[in-house]
Amino acid sequence: MKETQKVCDLIKTLEPKPGRGFIHESDDLKYIVPDIILEIVDGEFIVQVKDTTAPRLKVNKFYKELLQKTKDGNISDYVNSKLNSALWIIKSIEQRRMTLYKVANSIVKFQKDFFTKGKIALKPLTLKDVADDIDVHESTVSRAINGKYIQTPRGIFELKFFFSNGISSKNGDISTTSIKTMIKDLIESEDPKKPLSDQKIVNKLKEKNIKISRRTVAKYRDELNIPSSTLRRRF
Repeated sequence: MKETQKVCDLIKTLEPKPGRGFIHESDDLKYIVPDIILEIVDGEFIVQVKDTTAPRLKVNKFYKELLQKTKDGNISDYVNSKLNSALWIIKSIEQRRMTLYKVANSIVKFQKDFFTKGKIALKPLTLKDVADDIDVHESTVSRAINGKYIQTPRGIFELKFFFSNGISSKNGDISTTSIKTMIKDLIESEDPKKPLSDQKIVNKLKEKNIKISRRTVAKYRDELNIPSSTLRRRF
């Protein structure tokens, strides 16, 4: 059994498609560029929305000067209407930027413990919580966070990452992400010769006043891409 295990471990290190290890300069590689930057300075959380989220627009001064110099009423009306449209677009973009700033600030306010303690401290959070906090509709929050990323001292995260359901416990509501982190930590510290079964994980979580079913543990374990105790056992 030990020899078989060694062979399996070796096979897992092999690459059936060696070409995947080579990258060409011509490859269309895409990187995540964060839309928001979070910095912690002297214990204070500072949120900054980057200009890449929307272009900085301004009206060409040529048209402003034209409006001042022209005596033709038709030209004046036409330029005026276009200027109003341009100003409306600029105002809308700035409002969008401000909405994203407010949403990010609200998320940081709700999830402060995460930025100082890690995933285990992530709290349950819904779109409604943030919407009520900044006095906008849930759909506005949903549109604002769609495809947006934030750079934090703990890495880059999609804003959707901070929203998750929770499970009630004696210590208050705990997010599913936090519970998954606990399960992962328990499995990483287990005895590889006697790995924890899903039921034993349930019992250990129960000691922390977190009551979930064995089926839920199995579901979270699968989502973490962690095999069952039988497959984790080392000989």
